[in-house]
Amino acid sequence: MPKTFTYTNAGVDREQRAESKKALKILEDTYKHSHYGQIMRLPYGNIFQLNENIYLDLVIEGVGTKVLLAQLANRYDTIGIDAVAMAVNDVIRSGAKPMAISDNIHAQASNPALVEQWLKGITKGAMEAECPVTSGEIGDVAEIIRGIADGAGFDMVVASVGQVAKEKIVTGKNIKPNDPIIGLRSSGLHSNGITLARRILFKQWGGKHDAHAKLDGLTRELIHEALEPTKIYVKPFLKTAEEVKTKAAIHITGDAYLKFNNLTRYSPGIGFEFTNFKPHPIFRIIQETAKELGLIITDEEMFRTFNMGWGFAIIVDKKDEENALSILEKTGSQPEQIGKVTDNEKIEIHYNNKKLILA
Repeated sequence: MPKTFTYTNAGVDREQRAESKKALKILEDTYKHSHYGQIMRLPYGNIFQLNENIYLDLVIEGVGTKVLLAQLANRYDTIGIDAVAMAVNDVIRSGAKPMAISDNIHAQASNPALVEQWLKGITKGAMEAECPVTSGEIGDVAEIIRGIADGAGFDMVVASVGQVAKEKIVTGKNIKPNDPIIGLRSSGLHSNGITLARRILFKQWGGKHDAHAKLDGLTRELIHEALEPTKIYVKPFLKTAEEVKTKAAIHITGDAYLKFNNLTRYSPGIGFEFTNFKPHPIFRIIQETAKELGLIITDEEMFRTFNMGWGFAIIVDKKDEENALSILEKTGSQPEQIGKVTDNEKIEIHYNNKKLILA
């Protein structure tokens, strides 16, 4: 009988991660040293006050085990785009414009050829985000960092700081039933759920396929489909936020659609209904390949783990929906209404003629 396979089975325990985050409360002891004044808590992080009118949003993010896909493909010029994207896409959730980027790469060895490829990707991502890379570090730590390619093990982290005017902060407040949820198209897997995808798809980690397999529905080899960089949403989102009051902005990354639960702390009594999905073929292939391995990845697990075609979402007032869609369409970000806010205090997903409730 097929066995249900989850992100936890793949090696990432979602419940343990949630429990460990409770330790973040310890850091609140440091807030008394905020030099100007207020630390503002938002649905997806904190921003801090620089002066009377300006707040700063500082984010640090990594690309996780996607670096292993780069090693499997022996291609290193795109992974930096992912690193930048993960940071700047988080910064803009508060309404902040990214102002600077810093990178940190821990390497098995700082091979000049690899360093050049890593930095090409970071540069390309920073150019797309219209943000300078003002500092960084590459450390040789061979005893800590080892990958699957001899001498090419590395971990990549990027930090970004952005600024937002007080009146432009996206707070997550005053969301109400029937507010539309607008999705911006993803480019594929992005940089989340990679551990689950690897363990199903690639023989290297006990999965089914060779890295360079050509599968039905894909226009390129499997490894290159999985390695496709994370889309950067800085320009389309900030352009929209300039002209339309944005109630919430969600980067659909780790925990995927469960991330919408964060908004309920700021707008109590709401829920979310999603009705529009056009997943890239890679998501179907993950589920079908799991079946071929005698495993089941449920639709619910897919929506708890992967972006399923939408990498970023914004919530606006119903009266502003057409204007927001019009602005986003002009930026080429392929926006669509993907759902709406409800009053049922659940995350409800309509997919494959089924109604799913995400816990």
